[in-house]
Formats: sequence, C-alpha cells, structure tokens
Amino acid sequence: MEKSSISTHLTHLHTQIRQAEQQYQRPTNSVDLLAVSKTQPIANILAAVDAGQNRFGESVVQEALLKISALQSMAPPLEWHFIGRIQSNKTQDIATHFAWVHGVDRLKIAQRLSEQRPKAAPALNVLLQVNIDGVPNKAGVLPHQLAPLAHEVAQLPGLNLRGLMAIPEPDLDVNQQRHYFRQVRQLQESLTLQNLFLDTLSMGMSGDFEAAIAEGATLVRLGTALFGKR
Repeated sequence: MEKSSISTHLTHLHTQIRQAEQQYQRPTNSVDLLAVSKTQPIANILAAVDAGQNRFGESVVQEALLKISALQSMAPPLEWHFIGRIQSNKTQDIATHFAWVHGVDRLKIAQRLSEQRPKAAPALNVLLQVNIDGVPNKAGVLPHQLAPLAHEVAQLPGLNLRGLMAIPEPDLDVNQQRHYFRQVRQLQESLTLQNLFLDTLSMGMSGDFEAAIAEGATLVRLGTALFGKR
C-alpha cells in the first residue's frame, strides 16, 4: 500500500474512534489504536510511524524480532505488543523484546514470562485473554476461571497485570458484538471489586471496533482497516 494511503486510513480511523467516543459517552482520547502490523513490510510500518503511529502488534515471534531489530533506533521508540498465541518455547523472546503481551491464558506462561523478563527492564504489561463466547479449543481462559488466574498473575514479579483481551467470533450483528464485549467489561469490573485495578480492555478489530468502544474498549487492534487486506 502507498504511504499516502496508510496516512489517510490512519487519519480516518482516528476520526471514527473519536466519533465513537462521543457517541457512546466515552471520555475523549480514552481509546488508543494498536496497529496490527503482522505480515506487513517494514515500509508500511514506517509509513504509519510517519503518520504518527507508534504502537504495533505482532503475532509471529521471528517475524517480529526482525522488525524490532530493524526499527530499534526510532525516536521516540516504538511500542511493541505481542498479540498471538504464546508457545512455551517463545516466552524468552517475548519477555525480552516486547512491552505488552495480549494473550496470556495460562499460569505456566505467565510464570515463564515473569522469570525471563530482564531485571533491568520495566515490568511487562500483561493482558489476560478471555474466551468470552466459549468456543471449544479457542485460546483464552473461560470466564469462570478468570479470577483465580488474575490473582495469581498479579503477584508475579516483573509483570504488570493491566487488563483483559478478547476476540469474539465474527458477527455482523452489532447487538451480538456488543453483548460479548459487555461481558468482558463486566469481568473487568468484577476484578476491580476484588482489588485488581485493571485499566485496559483490548477488544475490537477492524470489523467490530465501534461496538467494542461502545462497551468500554480502551485499545482497539486494527490491521486490515489501516493497511488493507493482506
């Protein structure tokens, strides 16, 4: 995609986000955009950076490490989020090179990230992934298993439990989209009542981010809407 197209798309998406904030009585600038840059060439990432974007999401460790290395001299530094399924043999690289991890759903993975986070680095921001619609074999902890996991992860050194992430099954019905996103927000609110003060809800992608904003998303993950179809 041409550089000018990425800039235009980014401007349009920010406008849509601000309009959704206003429509659903969310505070202005309460929702951030995470550019899903997986499979995108470095040239497209640089085009987004030139347009003001600095938060990027990757889901394949080896691909991400090449990009992180190539762009490590950017000023201000880019913020890298790992948004894919986490394999045990990849936790070392994730703990070392990323600022955020979106898909933690097992204590074992959280423990490995905690142990492998460099001591000199800031705490790794962690989001717990919830299988909110209960689809079998789908990544994410089931809602009734969330609270025990959250309390254990919150105690681990080197990690900063920031909130929840969810990817409901695609649905063209906005009311159904909002139904699942509302459930994620309610889980966050329940954990807050248990003295886990979570400030981030990563939910909503190119096809449903406005419904997610309506229900409390603070971070929307946009790839196709920004870079075009892969």
